[in-house]
Amino acid sequence: MKKIVLFFDAIMRNYLPDPFVIAVILTYVVYGFAAIFTDSSPLEISTYWGDGLWGLLSFMTQMSLILLSGFVVASSKPVKGALTRLAQLPTNSTQVILTTFFVSSLACWVNWGLGLVVSAFVALEMAKVHKDVSFRLLVAISYMGFVFWHGGLSGSIPLVVSTPDNFSQEWIGSLIPVSETIFSSMNFIIILGLLILLGLMAVFLNKRSDDDVTVVIEESSLKEDIPELKTASERMDYSRLVNFAVLSLGVSYLYALIFQDKFSFNINTVNLFFILIGVFLYPNIKSYLRAVDQGSKKLGPILVQYPLYAGIMGIIVKTGLVNEISSFFVSISTEKTYPVLTFLSAGLVNLFVPSGGGQWAVQAPIVVKGAQALGVPFSKVIMAVAWGDAWTNLAQPFWAIPVLSIAGLGAKDIMGYCFMALLVSGVFISTVLFFF
Repeated sequence: MKKIVLFFDAIMRNYLPDPFVIAVILTYVVYGFAAIFTDSSPLEISTYWGDGLWGLLSFMTQMSLILLSGFVVASSKPVKGALTRLAQLPTNSTQVILTTFFVSSLACWVNWGLGLVVSAFVALEMAKVHKDVSFRLLVAISYMGFVFWHGGLSGSIPLVVSTPDNFSQEWIGSLIPVSETIFSSMNFIIILGLLILLGLMAVFLNKRSDDDVTVVIEESSLKEDIPELKTASERMDYSRLVNFAVLSLGVSYLYALIFQDKFSFNINTVNLFFILIGVFLYPNIKSYLRAVDQGSKKLGPILVQYPLYAGIMGIIVKTGLVNEISSFFVSISTEKTYPVLTFLSAGLVNLFVPSGGGQWAVQAPIVVKGAQALGVPFSKVIMAVAWGDAWTNLAQPFWAIPVLSIAGLGAKDIMGYCFMALLVSGVFISTVLFFF
């Protein structure tokens, strides 16, 4: 296995371009597929691309806030101290790897936004303390935990189908409770199996090479030097009362949501939690804003890529290309193979439409119709789509950007490991879906 991974690693490090270049290449691939396999003309495809460019602006802002607010929280003295203590608990390289992987997986299972940020900082602190573990491998396994997100508490597809009056209810005919999806025995078998297999794989691959990347820890420049406060505005900037004012607004809003039974644990509430926790952890709003300024330097790679992927989504949805992909897999399926082929088709679509909720919106009609025709339980194909969406994130650097930005690495530094994890997890998930 090591030789295979080293081969993939060498290929990725020498030939994998920057994620922005990958996004450009994917755009032309989708454009070509749409021109060949759909009735859309080049002019129409170009229009769909241009119209779709701004379709992820809201999501781009949400993701930027996740990275920024997570960085601010992790840069605070209390959290950095906790992460440092966590990094000192393992006594050997095996424990370092397994601890990093478990923390990342658990955090992503609880909430994907939380997991992406927490896992990156855990990898950084582990690398700072344990020099005998490959930094590239640590960052890779911290990102591998992201494969668990769609089988977890923030999984968008299982949450959507359990919500009254959701858009897919008209095709399914009823609600699908989370007891049949997220908390099903099949889902737990997949989670447990992946924890064991990927954990063992990571331990087996631990070998620090001479050309390994050396971790560079950015020491915080947030030292609190409070100047002599001469004016009213300066006293306000350094007053703890401003922190409490912001906290009061956020807490009162959350209370109102809970009181009205409107609260849900989603990307917006996670962002609000991070912002409020960050404000609470800093001694004054001035020091909080210093941390914001430092973290904002990591947002560039995210901001420039989202329009490209939004354009890809515009092409693949408006031309009907996604329907062609899904229909092909349905046409070659049997009752036994349908969940597996649904999983593979979802993984393929995810490479071009890296959004779980968006993917379900375009795939649901075909997937549900196929399940109904073949007599496959809806809950099973729903989780097949969910795991397919999560699975190929291991080969899609789009979601790795926050982790890589925090770690200071490029996609080529971790994708060799991630590609091996893609193969292992793909075989295991397919096996469970076929036999369960």
